[in-house]
Amino acid sequence: MTGLDFDGLLLDLDGCVYTGRAAVPGAAQALTGLAEAGIPVVYLTNNASRSADEVASHISSFGIDARPEQVLTSGIVAARELAATVPAGAPVLVVGSPALAQQVLAAGLEVVDSAADAPVAIVQGHSPNTGWRQLAEICRAVRAGAQWWATNLDRTFPLEDGQMPGNGAFVRVVEETTGAHPRVAGKPAASMMRAGTAALGAQRPLMVGDRLETDIAGARAAGMTAGLVLTGIHGEEDALAAPAQQRPHVILDSLLDLLPGGAPRRLP
Repeated sequence: MTGLDFDGLLLDLDGCVYTGRAAVPGAAQALTGLAEAGIPVVYLTNNASRSADEVASHISSFGIDARPEQVLTSGIVAARELAATVPAGAPVLVVGSPALAQQVLAAGLEVVDSAADAPVAIVQGHSPNTGWRQLAEICRAVRAGAQWWATNLDRTFPLEDGQMPGNGAFVRVVEETTGAHPRVAGKPAASMMRAGTAALGAQRPLMVGDRLETDIAGARAAGMTAGLVLTGIHGEEDALAAPAQQRPHVILDSLLDLLPGGAPRRLP
């Protein structure tokens, strides 16, 4: 391939494959080339607002052959992890999208929308409809002793017209109000990286993303090669100034650098 020794790719989505509804230049060509070379890809996204089917459909709209089983969202991981820690059928306060609620239901748990329903746990994920009342319900449930999970702590959410508040911004409101801190399912959490690696089934996985504190930190903590692609949040200067645990092994100008003839730059 390009001198990078990898037999499978874990790939972030926002800022790497698309930004909002727009495709990132070169992403479709790169992913088509990897598929033709027999390199498996698993899409590992912290965005829990959509189902795997919806995400795969979005990716496919750019001419990329993407299947739901290739998509792993932080909502899917959060539901699985939570289901392993509470009794089957336990009530869970879900603040987020309908897709997140469906994932919690699919994990064998009951979805509720009020702290008055005595939830044993809370799952908080991104939704553009989250407001003060939903955050207040989380605060009430946290104070009552419910286990609190956040799908991710991304401070921003990329759209075509710029960075908007992400799930992490809303999590911080609850943290400031209650003094509590959630368990986190998404990158850089070990649970997300383990799930992605298992789904990929590769011996030498490469993780590529655009955020140092999530994609790169998660990859480094999991002991895999980390590539920063410069089409999203962080740039080369950010990478050079990053602490060791967030420093990528290689920098890609675009995903096309993963194909023969690409020129990924290794950092010292």
